[in-house]
Amino acid sequence: MVTAAQPRTPSVRHLGPNWYASVMGTAIVGSAGVALPAPANGPRAVFAAVWVLSLLLLVALLAARAVHWARHRDQARAHLLDPAVAPFHACLAMALLSVGGGALTAGRDLIGTRAAVALDTVLYTAGTAAGLGAAVAVPYLMAVRHRAEPGQASPVWLLPLVAPMVSAALGPLLVPHLPPGQPRETLLLACLALFGASLLAVLLMLPLVFARLITAGPLPLALTPTLFLVLGPLGQSATATGVIADAAPGVVPAPYDRGLAVLAVLYGVPVMGFALLWLALATAHVVRARRHGMGFALTWWAFTFPVGTCVTGAAALARHTGLAVYEALAVGLYAVLVAAWLAAARGTVRGLLSGELLAGPRPAPVALASGTGRTTSGAVR
Repeated sequence: MVTAAQPRTPSVRHLGPNWYASVMGTAIVGSAGVALPAPANGPRAVFAAVWVLSLLLLVALLAARAVHWARHRDQARAHLLDPAVAPFHACLAMALLSVGGGALTAGRDLIGTRAAVALDTVLYTAGTAAGLGAAVAVPYLMAVRHRAEPGQASPVWLLPLVAPMVSAALGPLLVPHLPPGQPRETLLLACLALFGASLLAVLLMLPLVFARLITAGPLPLALTPTLFLVLGPLGQSATATGVIADAAPGVVPAPYDRGLAVLAVLYGVPVMGFALLWLALATAHVVRARRHGMGFALTWWAFTFPVGTCVTGAAALARHTGLAVYEALAVGLYAVLVAAWLAAARGTVRGLLSGELLAGPRPAPVALASGTGRTTSGAVR
């Protein structure tokens, strides 16, 4: 006999690492706004205010997740062992990095250069360490504990591999604040190494994601927005080559400084072309999913940070090519980013007020068939 479901009480027990995506998506609104061409980046006070909001969100989530680990360690361990949740642990690293980088872009006018450098140094160091740890630990868990099947491949699998690319794109901001000579060159080349590590890992994983999409059909409705995650390594890598080239003069010897500027264009142009192609494909899938009843979920935050990296990538190409088309592309993508952020933020606030987003997975209305399990994220497997 089926009994009525008990009311679900919101608590931090079910606060997963995917919540850090809201920090990333908010921080990129400020950082990408500052990166826009000069006529479009006028409201710097607004960008600074958005960065402050991302900082407050980060502090609140760090505190809540600390309580989660202290009081609900069993659930925290279950998240690590759940193949649907484990890749999201990389979002902590990217949240730290994006807020730290935002301090030197959107927040510097508000808190001052000295405070911005100090804050970014702490967050960048912690975020890079966490990102490298996730890039090793999550694929290791996938191999030895999760035992994922090819048909389960998801764009979420890219998250741990993208984190080092975020470090590669934001590290050059700190280069001018280091002592001249080897400290500056070491950090810049370390960023180039992080770029390579992330890029090659993504190139190994992306074919699995695309093959699953083609051979197994569209993703489940709630996961459809995660197709936008593929834009993350594309836009962030174009951004990374651009900002590394910006910081290279006077830091690396000639002709390597000029070579990095050439790389920024020769790599960035084709990659941004593929990013636009994927954006069209992902948008088509989202439109289809909406027609089939896709409602709000935290996966909607996938519409924000990846698109923001394409904004900064297009802005970097505008600087290095001088082409107005890339300036227009950056502004157009930024409009998409703002619209996506408003939609994701509205849905999140409504979900928090109703308690829906912090409640546990709904119990199955009937007994599951023998051999069928349920992950801690509520997905049937």
